[in-house]
Amino acid sequence: MRSDLPKVLQPLAGRPLLGHVLECSKALTADDICVVYGHGGEAVQAAFPKSNIRWALQAERLGTGHAVQQAMPETPDANRALILAGDVPLLKPETLERLLAKTPSDEMAVLTVDMEDPAGYGRIIRANDSVQCIVEQKDASDEQLSINEINTGVILCPGDKLKAWLANLSNDNSQGEYYLTDVIAMAVADGVKVHGIKADSSVEVMGINDKKQLAEAERALQARFVDELMQQGVGFADPARVDIRGTLKCGKGVFIDINAVFEGDVELGDGTTIESNNLVRNSKLGANTMVHSNCHIEGATTGAGCEIGPFARLRPGADLADKVKVGNFVEIKKSMVAEGSKVNHLSYIGDAEIGAGVNVGAGTITCNYDGANKHKTTIGDGAFIGSGVQLVAPVEVGAGATIGAGSTITRKAPDDALTLERSKQKSIEGWTKPVKKGKK
Repeated sequence: MRSDLPKVLQPLAGRPLLGHVLECSKALTADDICVVYGHGGEAVQAAFPKSNIRWALQAERLGTGHAVQQAMPETPDANRALILAGDVPLLKPETLERLLAKTPSDEMAVLTVDMEDPAGYGRIIRANDSVQCIVEQKDASDEQLSINEINTGVILCPGDKLKAWLANLSNDNSQGEYYLTDVIAMAVADGVKVHGIKADSSVEVMGINDKKQLAEAERALQARFVDELMQQGVGFADPARVDIRGTLKCGKGVFIDINAVFEGDVELGDGTTIESNNLVRNSKLGANTMVHSNCHIEGATTGAGCEIGPFARLRPGADLADKVKVGNFVEIKKSMVAEGSKVNHLSYIGDAEIGAGVNVGAGTITCNYDGANKHKTTIGDGAFIGSGVQLVAPVEVGAGATIGAGSTITRKAPDDALTLERSKQKSIEGWTKPVKKGKK
């Protein structure tokens, strides 16, 4: 991967490759999940601190069979062992469930797939529809290299039998490694039937070995996410130009334009529209909300019928009630805005509580930070804040109050009154502009 980051921690749709494999494993309700780790092991373990998994160290990299040997001592003999690869992230639980269902508990199975170009993969050798062995690319004859059915690396074995076969592995091959695939021939020699179960698509079982393959997997996974949403009725301007890096839940009649990115847990209510070039992270948007282009929304919630942007930013703790309007170049952080209020232009609202029906004029800021502590601004229902106002927190603006444009408010503004704070305007006659030195 040409990266300091271990391969299994490379990000795919916002989570590490290994995270996708673990998620698939947990969907099978396995009794025990063991991760065999080697390179970058501390970083890999640190990335999954609360995953309830067992870790097994492969101190020397002596092949796939040797890797599985590290996991087996604590695996109960009565269990079936399903072996997955940490760099094959697109496997679906339903594929593995089919593998489990079609294989008797005392028999063995290999997940295979047909590929147009099988170069680099171990070939499946069959006889009477049962798998006889897997021949690695470097050890295959010309005739075997013509076979298109390949090994995906997913193997299902009875635990007790697998332990015995692993103990008899040899590294007498061109790589000098202990191949896990050699247990296939051992199973056949012991009279254990080996089933070859084919995956539906080579995309599902693709491995990740470089950044190009990582990018291909990203697009394949995004296409899967979008297909599922379209089946639920979500509309997309271009399904290829959307990225979902987490969980996206959508109501009825949702439409998503191009270059939208969703991260973490996002929920879009019925009839919500996401225009182009938006990032929405860990947020919940109410029904019939309109998000205009080029907005950044994180850790926010909105009620129904809100309008956001263009070029707006909702930061964590932004909580908008129904029918709130947040206009262009407005930033809201850790603030509640009640029903029907408007913050239309070029304003910053932080650590504030804004009542219903409030109009906040262009260029207004809540001065919430004194260099050490954050302070709260409260604006009552129906207040009107003129343009260019500075509200120096802690401060309160009463219900129905009007704040004149250009004011700096440091004390409570009473209900239903006009409050102004401006220096006296004056004009100086005969004043001349300064000039640069050396000019006449």
